[in-house]
Amino acid sequence: MTSLLAETKQQSAEAVSPRIALRVLEMCMLATAAFFLVLHGVHLRADFPNQSPWMDWAKYTDEGWYGDAAIRHFQRGDWYVPGDFNPAAALPVWPLVEAAVFHFTGVDIVAARALTVAIFGLILLSVYLLVRRWTPSGRPSLAPAASVLLLAVSPYCYVFSRMAILEPMLILLTLLSLLAASSLPEPGQPASRFGRWFSTLALGLLLPLMILTKTTALFLFPSIGWIVFARSGYKLRDAVKLVLPSAVLAAVVWAGYYGFVVRPHFLEDYRYLFSANAYTGMTMSNAMSVLSGTFLDGMWLGKILYPFALAAAAIALCVRPHLLKNPLLPSFLLWIVGYLGFIAYHDNLQPRYYLVIVVPVTLLTGVVFESLWQRRESLQRREGPATFYPPGILTAAAMLALVVATDARQTLSYVRHPEYTFANAAERIRQIVTSDRNHNPLVLSISGSDLSLMTGLPSICDDFGTLDLSERVKSYHPGWYVAWNQVDDDKMDALTPLYHLRRVASFPAMDDPERNLMILYRLDPPDQAPRPLSRPRTVPRFLETRFGQQTNPIQLQH
Repeated sequence: MTSLLAETKQQSAEAVSPRIALRVLEMCMLATAAFFLVLHGVHLRADFPNQSPWMDWAKYTDEGWYGDAAIRHFQRGDWYVPGDFNPAAALPVWPLVEAAVFHFTGVDIVAARALTVAIFGLILLSVYLLVRRWTPSGRPSLAPAASVLLLAVSPYCYVFSRMAILEPMLILLTLLSLLAASSLPEPGQPASRFGRWFSTLALGLLLPLMILTKTTALFLFPSIGWIVFARSGYKLRDAVKLVLPSAVLAAVVWAGYYGFVVRPHFLEDYRYLFSANAYTGMTMSNAMSVLSGTFLDGMWLGKILYPFALAAAAIALCVRPHLLKNPLLPSFLLWIVGYLGFIAYHDNLQPRYYLVIVVPVTLLTGVVFESLWQRRESLQRREGPATFYPPGILTAAAMLALVVATDARQTLSYVRHPEYTFANAAERIRQIVTSDRNHNPLVLSISGSDLSLMTGLPSICDDFGTLDLSERVKSYHPGWYVAWNQVDDDKMDALTPLYHLRRVASFPAMDDPERNLMILYRLDPPDQAPRPLSRPRTVPRFLETRFGQQTNPIQLQH
C-alpha cells in the first residue's frame, strides 16, 4: 500500500513538473509579445517603411479616405462633401470609432494610428481567447501563446497594423464573432438565460458591423457559420435554429441602416463605392495566372511562416484529417479560402488585402504543428492527459525560434530606422499653403485626405467622386493641387479651363517609382498667368556654355 502511494505521488510530480515548465514558457512568450506590441506604438508619425517588400498604394491614400468622415466632421463641421468621395455612406463603422477618439485628441494622425495599434492589441487578446476556448480540457497547450507571439513579432503585421485602415477593425470584429459563435449554447445542454441571449445578441450585432466596416466581410461569414454548425453538433436543422435569432437581428440592423440612412440620403454615394470597386481583371485567358499570383503572393505574410502554413494545411487535410474535428481548423481554412477568393476575383493584388488572412494562417500553423508533438499516454485510452516527448518539443521550439528570430530582426530594424519623407513633405505643404492668404487653402489631390489627416488642410479627391472632376473643380474652387510625379492628362483637362498651374515646390517622398515626388501647384486664375515674352531674348556670348560646362544645380543650392 505504501509503495502504491509513493508511486502515485511520483507520477503526480512527474505530470506537474512539465506543466509548470510549459506555464513558465507560455508566460515568457506572452511577455515577449507584449514587448513587441509596445514597439508598435513607437514613432507613430513615421512613414510606411521605404524599401519594404510591400509596395501598397494604401500608404498614400487609405488612411485619409476611410476616415474622411471623422476628419471632415471636426475640421469642417460636416462629414459629407457632395460630389466628392464619401465612403462613409457605406462603411460608417471605422470613421465613427475614429470620431470618438478625435473628440478627445483632435484630428491627428498619431491618434488615428494609436487607435489601430490598440485594435491590434485587442486582436492578440481575442486570438489567445479563441484558441484557448477550443483547446481540449485538461491538455496543456502553447498554441495560443505561440500564435500571439508570431503575430506580435511579424514585420508584415507591424507595418500594416500601424496604419489607420479598415482591415484591422475587420479582423477584430471577425474574431469577436467567432468567440460569440463559440459561446452559443449547444442543443440539449444547460445554459443560463443571460449567457444564451448575450451570445445571440453579440453575434447579431457583430455581423452587420463587419459588413459596415468593409463589405468584403461577406467572404468571412462561412468561417463563422462553421463554428455555429459545430456548436449544433454538426446538424443542419439545429444549426439553423441556433443561428436564426442572430441572423434576424443582423438583417434588421443592416436593413435599418440602409432604409433610414442610406436610401433617403446617400444612395448615390453608396452605389458609387460598389461601382468603383466592382471591376475584375480575371478572364478565362488569365484565370490561372491570377490564381497562381494570388496564391504565391501569400509569401508577403512571411517567407518562413507561409510555407509552414501550407504544410500545416496539407497535414490537416491529407495526413491527419482527424485534426479537423477541432472546429477551429475548418473555420480557419474557410476564412483563408473565402478571402483569397475575393482577392483573386478582384485581381488587385495589394499587400494590405492579405492582412485579413494573416490571423487564420498563423493560428492554423500553431494549432496543427502543436498536435505533431502531443501524443496520448496510452493508445488504448482515448481520454487522458497529454504527454510531451523531447524530440517533438525540440522540433517545435526550433521552428518557432526560427520564425520569431527572423521576423523580430526585421521588425526591430523598422523600429530603429523610422523615416519621415511623406510626413515632412506634408508639413512643408501646410506651411506654404497657410502662408498664402490670397488663395483658397482647399487642396485637390488623390492624397488630399491623408494631407488633411496629417496637417489639417481641407481637401477634395482628384480621382474618385460622384461628380466629374471638372464639375467638382467648378463647385469647390481649390487653390492648390498636389500631384505625384506628374499631372495626368485627365487632371490637366479638368483644371486648365479654369486655372493656370504654377509649380511652387516639390518634395521627394516614399519609394514607389511612380509616386516618389510630391509636386505642389498653385492654381492661379487665367488672368494671373504669366504672359509670354513678345520676342525671344538673345543670350550674351559670354554667358553661352557648351554641353558639359553647365554648373551643377546641386552645387548652387549650397
